[in-house]
Amino acid sequence: MSEFLLTDDSVGGRLTDNKRLTNEDFSNIETRAELESLLQDRGRDYSKAIFNLDYERQLEQLQIELVKWQRWIADTDQRVAVIFEGRDAAGKGGSIKRFVEHMNPRSLRVVALNKPTDLERKQWYFRRYIKELPNAGEVVFFDRSWYNRAVVEPVMGFCTEDQYQQFMRQVPEFEHMLFEDGVHVIKLWFSINKDEQSRRFDARRSNPLKQWKLSPVDEKGQEMWEKYTYYKEQMFARTHTNFSPWTIIKTNNKKIARLECIRHVLSKFEYDGKENANTTVLPDPNVVMRFHRSIYHLV
Repeated sequence: MSEFLLTDDSVGGRLTDNKRLTNEDFSNIETRAELESLLQDRGRDYSKAIFNLDYERQLEQLQIELVKWQRWIADTDQRVAVIFEGRDAAGKGGSIKRFVEHMNPRSLRVVALNKPTDLERKQWYFRRYIKELPNAGEVVFFDRSWYNRAVVEPVMGFCTEDQYQQFMRQVPEFEHMLFEDGVHVIKLWFSINKDEQSRRFDARRSNPLKQWKLSPVDEKGQEMWEKYTYYKEQMFARTHTNFSPWTIIKTNNKKIARLECIRHVLSKFEYDGKENANTTVLPDPNVVMRFHRSIYHLV
């Protein structure tokens, strides 16, 4: 008979007999409450398993809401740009993946631009991003955006001081024009602490499926942590506006961050069927907050 091991609670590398769960045990379980009761009786730590089950349930319900939201965007010709910014390994790509997993690919795009070409470097900085803005009825998810010039480029020396200052003067005006033209711009900053970033970098190095995510620029993130912090704070202070505010997502727990950033985006719109959601579409204010509320807690 096969035996299922839900945790690594073991003695000498093997689970003690009184903690084992067998096929027969599972065949007699019909509800979550019965599973919890059995695990508790066997002295098993089931908190992580229950958390993961709850996460999957909530994610499924929120993805149903995203499908409804996307349909409403298409029907009403809305234009939505969601910007994902944050330090390396903060969870931007993983969150975007959960957003788009069940959405209609015909009316969404994920934009992750490479470094500018020689021609683009001689053009107005915003030009390469303007052509990526959403069309009517479309959502565009920016995995990093024009805000590269606010943090990454000055930290790494990829732009001059004059280019940086010009960008910081122009970006509020640029975003105000988008606002006046009816483009919904949602700016998310994924906030991670230094220890958690280091742990995630180590996990990438040891996982051959994720090593491609680790670049020389990423490696310098830990070394230049304070410099990143300085430019990040400058960005918030100079580009957080009433018409285009920054929203901070605390991402030390990636799964919670994914759920809450989806809730935040959904909460910004009154789409058809929202009132029938089977889960809350209001974000947790302890995880999601505007820049001015989190000014003393940002990383």
